[in-house]
Amino acid sequence: MSLLSILHRCLPVVLCLAAAGSAVAAPASRAEATRIVADMRRIVSDDGVERLEKVRIGGIEQWVSIRGNDRRNPVLLMLHGGPGWVAMPSSWYFQRGWEEYFTVVQWDQRGAGKTYVENGPEALAPTMTRERMVEDAEEMVAWLRREFGQERIFVLGHSWGSYLGLELARRRPQWLHAYIGIGQITNAPESERRGWAWTLEQARRDGNAAAVAQLEALAPYAEGSRRVPLADLMKQRRWLNHYGGMVHNRRGGDAEAAAVQLSPEYSDADVAGIWAGNDFSTQHLLSEVLTLDMGRVRRLDCPLLLFLGRHDYNVSSSLAAEWFEQLQAPSKRLVWFEDSAHEVMNEEPGKTLLSLVRYARPLAGDADDLPAK
Repeated sequence: MSLLSILHRCLPVVLCLAAAGSAVAAPASRAEATRIVADMRRIVSDDGVERLEKVRIGGIEQWVSIRGNDRRNPVLLMLHGGPGWVAMPSSWYFQRGWEEYFTVVQWDQRGAGKTYVENGPEALAPTMTRERMVEDAEEMVAWLRREFGQERIFVLGHSWGSYLGLELARRRPQWLHAYIGIGQITNAPESERRGWAWTLEQARRDGNAAAVAQLEALAPYAEGSRRVPLADLMKQRRWLNHYGGMVHNRRGGDAEAAAVQLSPEYSDADVAGIWAGNDFSTQHLLSEVLTLDMGRVRRLDCPLLLFLGRHDYNVSSSLAAEWFEQLQAPSKRLVWFEDSAHEVMNEEPGKTLLSLVRYARPLAGDADDLPAK
């Protein structure tokens, strides 16, 4: 049969499918849209896990999403950034591939996302301390180890979550296959100074007199280890985001922020509470953590992976790379993401998946603490 004859036979089918597709109405509501997303990424494998639930951690109910194609895969806990910038509601975009190789846990931390909505600011405010947040992370890892019967898990920390993750790696290395850092916090005051200097340079090149005036008025910015007032920090971030220091070649994280509206895990009330939780966590935690020099950590007793965006000035990737060179660990690897800034998993989701599978997953190997397949 000739190619032309085949095309003639196939054409009615193609036209029929096209007509059917054009007849599908756009979602009429957020609920309809999220149902579509939920159905597309539904876990259908026989040994899969798909859970959205509250766990009692640190004396309060905290929300987790647990998803994976095979519950015997190693557990990977993601510690979101911010503080308060939850990853669960945008994980539908970047995470689905991870779930074929890991059981992935998204956790809305104390004061953030669904956990913030669940508990309310009045009950949470007295407990919003760095040490309590680290203790929460320890409790969460301990719960996951028990729940899935795995001696070790992977912990991935992004931005603020990289502070929590590095503390976990220091305190509980025996619990981890590896610690994975994205947007890794090291010497936070120096990172702030580098971000400010880079942003001022961009504004001058751009001839942006308003930005230059605002940034110069902040000098000396992040001097020593003193706390940067939040108002000053927000002015710096406004222009840093404008020039692509958070998301490469984009002006800020508007796309990521909009993606939360398609989250199947989030009710309308949860979506409405996200930014209140983000502001709440920022007010209680951000200024203090930006005074810390985590670059003083020179040794870890578990493997380390760093995924760094080449254009990250929100948390300086050049500084993290310098720290990496000095750090001693049983094994370590740095992966550069050349087309990313701070939101690596959203900016280069394919390379993130490939890097997790190539460099992280083998560290679990055929370990005795993983159930045999």
